[in-house]
Amino acid sequence: MSKVKKMITAPRFAPSEARAATGARRFVRLDTPFRMHRGGVLPRLDIAYETWGELDAQGGNAVLLFTGLSPSAHAASSPEDPASGWWEEMVGPGRPIDTRRWFVICVNSMGSCFGTTGPASIDPRSGQPYRLNFPVLTVEDIAAAGREVVRHLGIRKLHSVIGPSLGGMTALAFCTMFPEMSYGLVAISSAARSTSFAIALRSLQREIIRSDPAWLKGEYATEHPPLVGMRLARKLGMITYRSAEEWDQRFGRERAGGEHDAGDQFGVDFEVESYLEHHAQKFVGQFDPNCYLYLSRAMDLFDVAEHSGCVATELSKPGIERALVIGVETDFLFPLHEQEQLAECLERPGREVEFVGLPSLQGHDSFLVDMDGFRPVIARYFDRS
Repeated sequence: MSKVKKMITAPRFAPSEARAATGARRFVRLDTPFRMHRGGVLPRLDIAYETWGELDAQGGNAVLLFTGLSPSAHAASSPEDPASGWWEEMVGPGRPIDTRRWFVICVNSMGSCFGTTGPASIDPRSGQPYRLNFPVLTVEDIAAAGREVVRHLGIRKLHSVIGPSLGGMTALAFCTMFPEMSYGLVAISSAARSTSFAIALRSLQREIIRSDPAWLKGEYATEHPPLVGMRLARKLGMITYRSAEEWDQRFGRERAGGEHDAGDQFGVDFEVESYLEHHAQKFVGQFDPNCYLYLSRAMDLFDVAEHSGCVATELSKPGIERALVIGVETDFLFPLHEQEQLAECLERPGREVEFVGLPSLQGHDSFLVDMDGFRPVIARYFDRS
């Protein structure tokens, strides 16, 4: 791996007020006020989504996919958009979620910067970006926006709702808020509520971004975002997404090639530093900082037990008939014991619940990279349907 030069690139994220359907991306627009879960109203809501496969005559083969924090709705390639998606090896013809059989809908999260209304979108009341005037965002809001897409497509009941990480939280919220709208649930590397450890890590990431002088209390121009803050927050994020075992096996103490910049004795010495720098540089121009802050905070605020005070009470309510919970042994951001507890809370008479703990080496990011581990589990769930 070659040494990465310390150069911060210009932002490449597109302003999310662009609403024309391009390639595979489509939009649902709600022109009536959308009331947020914790207060505040959006005068208008645009929701970006993509689909694969065909809806059957009964409308019973629909699968709703929610994303993690940073991906767009582009989960897989299609004739309309041949670029590889973030779950390319999972969604498509002959893949575990086989689009010859299933009609897959992937929704871009509310609060994101990839088409769905969020802090980077234009507030129609002012003609300026919402920025920090965007209302408090919750996982429940993301789930409610997903429901609007399902209704727009004329689907009365989904076969399954599925999501990893933040997407798993959103899938849980969806099934507790709209319990009769899905037959099944697949929650991957997720939780019914965030632990204090995960909250602490995300809090530090947000503080890093807000401490960048270029953040300007959220009032930065699109072309001049807080790149240093985003770069450092992304590095911390990458450390939490993988495992110490993987770092050791993959990089060890291998040295990076090249020399330090003149006068910089604390530059990149090791390959693991080079790896982090590469991914940080790749991320800073692709995601809006305020959107990152809002989505990160939404994960912290989420708690299935918010309404009744008990996770088990909420998750054992009638509704879904099948549930699959997948965790990873090396995931310290969403530990395996949380997945076991989640599966236990989902149990109720007449409901089939399966828990799978995978020995993947790649930590929280395993659902993106350990396809040999995840493909058989996901395929078995859908093959048995």
